[in-house]
Amino acid sequence: MLKLRNILSTMGHNAGPVAAVRSVSTTASCKDSESWFSKLLVRKIEPTKESHSRMLSDKEIIYALHTHNVRPDSMGNYLNNYKNTVALINEKKRSLSCKLVASWTVQVGDMDQCLHLWRYTGGFEKIDQAKEDLWNDPEYLNLMNERSKFLRSRHLQYLLAFSYWPQIESRSGKNIYEMRSYRLTPGTMIEWGNNWARAINFRKHNNEAFAGFFSQIGRLYNVHHIWCYKSLQDRKETREAAWRSPGWDECVAYTVPLIREMHCRVLAPTEFSPTQ
Repeated sequence: MLKLRNILSTMGHNAGPVAAVRSVSTTASCKDSESWFSKLLVRKIEPTKESHSRMLSDKEIIYALHTHNVRPDSMGNYLNNYKNTVALINEKKRSLSCKLVASWTVQVGDMDQCLHLWRYTGGFEKIDQAKEDLWNDPEYLNLMNERSKFLRSRHLQYLLAFSYWPQIESRSGKNIYEMRSYRLTPGTMIEWGNNWARAINFRKHNNEAFAGFFSQIGRLYNVHHIWCYKSLQDRKETREAAWRSPGWDECVAYTVPLIREMHCRVLAPTEFSPTQ
């Protein structure tokens, strides 16, 4: 229970459900099905013959999230290298069926880290074709070899977009992004989707919802929610407005028990990122 309180506190929730949990006793009120304690319990998910990914997303559009940990003394060289890589792939985009959606550097969180989000249309078949094409391109291989000198480590996840999130749209002007990443308890992805299909309606007023994904290959039972704000102050005001909306706190209370770990990163777009 202490761990549950800590997670609620991290998500910015105030005394509501925590106070209710503290006041649980053996009185009849504890048996009320609408009590806060009952809302904090994970509801049973009925067995299904359909895969979770098919129920939650369009499997023909796959996103690749590349996470690159860069040597602190090599960020400039690394970004120039990746910019050239993007230009090369853009020249081949008709045959590769892939497109860069966003490119960021981490400003708060895992420092000296860059994230690149690519979209493939046509399923894993197109990913296989793109990999074969690029790995037979000498210019691409030269860029890869050069980039290896600037990196400490890297990680790749293939993701699917939640169908209930708004369509991804490139932003203009000066923005920051927040990526909130969650590691869920295995078997709870449908429960997460059911709750966030309602919760996302509380987060559309300032057009802050950029993208929502869950992992398909790589670290599994990972969820990434990406939000767009004008500034850290705008982030603060937008999140506070959500907490004042009736129903948002209940959605949070339902999803908290599903989370095993969470963290957030504040991101800044690179100069070559399609979304700014």
